[in-house]
Amino acid sequence: MLFGIAAYGIWALFPFYFHAVAAVSPIEVVTQRIIWAFVLLCIVITVTRRWTAMSTHLADRRAVGLLAIAAVFVGANWSVYVYAIATDQALQASLGYFVNPLVVVGLGVLVLKERLRPAQWLAVAIAALAVVTLTVSYRSLPWVALLLAVSFATYGFIKKHVGYPAVESTAIETGVLTPFAVVALTLVTAHGQAVYTADGWSMSLLLIMAGPLTTIPLLLFSGAATRLPLSTLGLMQYITPIGLFIVGIACFHEPMNGLRWVGFLLTWLALVIFTVDAMRHRNPDRIDEQGAQLLPAE
Repeated sequence: MLFGIAAYGIWALFPFYFHAVAAVSPIEVVTQRIIWAFVLLCIVITVTRRWTAMSTHLADRRAVGLLAIAAVFVGANWSVYVYAIATDQALQASLGYFVNPLVVVGLGVLVLKERLRPAQWLAVAIAALAVVTLTVSYRSLPWVALLLAVSFATYGFIKKHVGYPAVESTAIETGVLTPFAVVALTLVTAHGQAVYTADGWSMSLLLIMAGPLTTIPLLLFSGAATRLPLSTLGLMQYITPIGLFIVGIACFHEPMNGLRWVGFLLTWLALVIFTVDAMRHRNPDRIDEQGAQLLPAE
């Protein structure tokens, strides 16, 4: 259980890291994260002697193709998340990860033609009302939250069908993104806009730390996932958005008017209904099909 708490707790504290590198453009932060995460994951695979398994995974072209698509969505998720923190929108990031389980249900209906139970319909309806309320409050769609929820849900949906271990699949995803990240970083550097090479060793070290900060909670989560039942992990996943919400309010002092409180309260009510219904109807035979949605992509 400590592995799970540590993983979700680190993800909840990510805003402090991205706030520390707020002077760096979101493009450079994301590219640095991709590159260093890929490097560290390759080291992990080497140390744990998993290259034979990795070569087997790479031989499946269909799975690798699906993971390449997943890479696009996780790249989008990371980019939007960094933008959210850089522009003081941690509360919207929190909302995105609160809403994510409901978006996963929506994907099941649209793609797999699954039928919702009455309680699930009620949860979706309340969540829709929450989005309308927050739209009125923000005077625009809470697009940061919606993009985070949709990109993360789609990413998890694809990974669920591939079924590869977290370390190997994430290594493939970051491997797909790394050439594009290198090109983008090279262009930023060529235009003299790269902080990594121009703003001293302390900022360079902070950007390199994006690799361990991506990989360590992933490994902790993998350890928790092999030891804990899905129901426990399902409840633990809310540690991250709750932490983001607290950080946004208490540390970054983001504004919360009455209407926004109503929107968040409606979201939480929808999640309570959804979680209670899921606990009542959980099926141990479907654990592997549902597990991917528990892995945040910040």
